[in-house]
Amino acid sequence: MLLDDTIAAISTPVGEGGIGIVRISGNRSKEIAQKLFVPKKKRKKGSIVERTLVLGDIVDPDTGEIVDEVLLAYFKSPRSYTREDMVEINCQGGMIVQQKVLELVLKSGARAAEPGEFTKRAFINGRIDLSQAEAVIDIIRAKTNRALKMATKQLSGGFSEKVKNIRVALLGLITQIEANIDYPEEDIPEADLGTLKVEVKKAELALSDLLKGVRSGKLFREGLSALIAGNTNVGKSSLLNALLVEDRAIVTDIPGTTRDVIEEYIDIKGLPVKIIDAAGIRETTNKVEKIGIDKAMKHLEEAEIVIVIIDASRELTQDDKKIMELSK
Repeated sequence: MLLDDTIAAISTPVGEGGIGIVRISGNRSKEIAQKLFVPKKKRKKGSIVERTLVLGDIVDPDTGEIVDEVLLAYFKSPRSYTREDMVEINCQGGMIVQQKVLELVLKSGARAAEPGEFTKRAFINGRIDLSQAEAVIDIIRAKTNRALKMATKQLSGGFSEKVKNIRVALLGLITQIEANIDYPEEDIPEADLGTLKVEVKKAELALSDLLKGVRSGKLFREGLSALIAGNTNVGKSSLLNALLVEDRAIVTDIPGTTRDVIEEYIDIKGLPVKIIDAAGIRETTNKVEKIGIDKAMKHLEEAEIVIVIIDASRELTQDDKKIMELSK
C-alpha cells in the first residue's frame, strides 16, 4: 500500500551540526529532487542514481541561486525505509540552510510530514510491524545503554518473532480442535485433551514471560522519578550535585535559594532515574518561594521515589514531620 502524496521533513535533530538531512518520501520524490539538484559531474545514467551518493548543488529553480552543496541519495521503492521512493539530501548542518532546502522541496510539490509520519508509512507499507515502530521511538528516546540495547533488539524483530511463534502454536491447536468438531466422520486423529492442555499451558507461560519483559522494558524505557524533598537548607541541592557529579544547582546558606524545579537523569545500572530537586517545603509569605513550594508539593504527589532529607543537627520541626507524612 503506497500513499498518494509525497512528504518531506528535516530528519536530523534541531540545532547546528556537521550534516543536516532533508528526507523526501513518496512517488514524486525523484521528480522533486531532479527539479532542485544539479550534479557536479554529468552522469550517463542521469543526475540521480539509485543507492549512490551523488555530489551536487541544490539550486533554486526560480532564481538560479545555489542554496548549498549537498550529497544526494535516492532509494527506489520498495528498497527504502518507507518502502516508497525516497530521497535524502545531506546538506550543511545549519538550521537556515536546512530550512531553505526544505522550503524548496515543499514548493516543488511535497507537503510537510507530520511527526513520526515516515515511520507510520514504514508500518502501513509493511516495512516494520507495530512493535518495531514503537522500538524506533524508543531508540531515539533511550537515556541509557541498556535501554538502547533493549530497543534495538525489539527493532530487529525479537519481540515480534516471539509473538508470532505463540500465535502459530495457538492457531495450530485451534485448527486441530475445529477439524475434530466440523468433520467427525473423517479419518482425522482425535485431539487429545491432555496434550491440548499442555500446549495451552506452554503458550500461557510464554505470554506471561513476554508480559514480564514488557513491564521491565517500560521501566528501562521510561525510567523512575525520584524527588529530593525536605525543609530549606538541609542539603537537597548538594545531594543533587553529588549524584550528578557536577554543580547543577546553586548551593548557599540562604534558606529558599532553590525556587524552581531542577530535573536531571542519572544512569543506575542501566535504569534511567530522573532526579528532581525542588524548593524546600516550609510555611512562607514570600509569593515567589510559595510558587516553588507548590511545584514541590505537586512533584511530591507524583514521584515514584521520595528521598527525604532531614537536618540531624536539630530537632524535627513541624515542616519535617509534614514532609515525612506526605512522602508515605
